[in-house]
Amino acid sequence: MQDYMSAQEKTVQFNRDEINEGWAELGRTPRVLATVKFGAKTDLGRVRENNEDKFDFYEPEDPAVLASKGSFYGVADGMGGHSAGQIACELALKIVIRSYYSTPSPDTHSNLRRAIEEANGLIYDTAQMITERNGMGTTLTCAIIREDMITVAQVGDSRCYLIRDGEIGQITEDHSWVAEQVRIGAMTLEEAQASPFRNIITRSIGTASTIESDITTHAMQEGDIFVLCSDGLSGHLEASDIQRIALEHSPSIAAMRLVEEANERGGRDNITAVVLSIRAIKPFVEETEDEAAAAGEPAKQDKLPWGRRK
Repeated sequence: MQDYMSAQEKTVQFNRDEINEGWAELGRTPRVLATVKFGAKTDLGRVRENNEDKFDFYEPEDPAVLASKGSFYGVADGMGGHSAGQIACELALKIVIRSYYSTPSPDTHSNLRRAIEEANGLIYDTAQMITERNGMGTTLTCAIIREDMITVAQVGDSRCYLIRDGEIGQITEDHSWVAEQVRIGAMTLEEAQASPFRNIITRSIGTASTIESDITTHAMQEGDIFVLCSDGLSGHLEASDIQRIALEHSPSIAAMRLVEEANERGGRDNITAVVLSIRAIKPFVEETEDEAAAAGEPAKQDKLPWGRRK
């Protein structure tokens, strides 16, 4: 059983062609489409021997998928010995993406919650069955950009920031012991940042048989910048530092500079940053076959009804 589970936990498949089959039959197209420029970077840091952080993304091009599901971006920060954290964060992102896009339902909240619960169940079961995986788990902060809205799901202490009109704000709440103490007034923010218990998280995927995720939806504006990051970044950089770097550079350069600056300040943990810049939000206009041919793009293949396989 151990050999079987060890193979299974590392080979969760994400088949783009399978999950996209049949979307055209739904006949949906986006009302508007956001032009997103993004950059991402993950780094070992200066202390850790393994990188247990991971980012992932999925940007579909099919209009029906964009209308019903949108694009996915996520950051996970794993925990556990014997490389268990690395396996947990990899599994979580793959399972959430696969599960979220596996149904044509347009209910973003319900689909994300179900996908996170599925990831939690598989990681928890794996940890119970394999001694070396006991206690493994991961945080997850992920965003779905769909038309002119962004839906953010949160488990743990990774973060999502919004930079708008020259100001930055954290739009997720940390699921950590010190954050809870700050929220109830038992500890100041400064005390929380200096606390030896600042790394104790109160929610994570895979460490219990059930999971509760925070899911919120926000209207986007042109010019918005979203930064998803692990605590290896937010533990070294103030929100004002993140804002400054994200505004001064393109998303790709900003992600690199954020990681570099966190390393310059100690790099005590793995560091991951995903920077999403909303460049435009415009009415969706589907490209005609003649326009696609002129651009040298291949003709669209016939789609199958949802659930059927070739």
